[in-house]
Amino acid sequence: MTFPDPPFAFDRILIMGNGGAGKTWLARCISEQLHHPVIHLDDMHWEPGRYGIARDSALRDEMVKAAAERDAWVMEGVYGQLVNMVLNRTTSMIWIDLPEEECIANIKERGIQGGETATQFDGLLKWVAEYRSRMNNWNSFETHARLFSVFSRPKFLLSSREAVTDFAGRLSMSIDEVIDERTQISE
Repeated sequence: MTFPDPPFAFDRILIMGNGGAGKTWLARCISEQLHHPVIHLDDMHWEPGRYGIARDSALRDEMVKAAAERDAWVMEGVYGQLVNMVLNRTTSMIWIDLPEEECIANIKERGIQGGETATQFDGLLKWVAEYRSRMNNWNSFETHARLFSVFSRPKFLLSSREAVTDFAGRLSMSIDEVIDERTQISE
């Protein structure tokens, strides 16, 4: 896996994928390496402190557009409609496409979060299991595949947990190499 020139290509990174795919984990790893803020689309989609209650869509859309105007970020989420809104500002895209069974196992391992109930947790597991079968839905394999296909800048498809971990490690090495090269040039 080769990386493009990090100063431009990694200014605004978008990570999408099914629930439980590891988007948040990878976003945090990249953020630590590049010192970019992480933008969680969940935080914009849901009312603060009110799990399962969606924010007003006009307000949510304005928040996403404003966040995308920043110079640098790592944005992550499952929401294809919101991803579509920021594609023109995105400099690199990562699609984590793990098997649903792995995503479900990851969600079970992290457990109930953010005030969700056991019923909501069961609903989330069902929703994640339906990722490939949902049609005409912004939050589906079908939409993520389309968004990935039309994105013309650097993009990466990560289809296993090992690929996700390897990507994070290789990015770190690539950034270190660029920093070393720049240090040698400026000396």
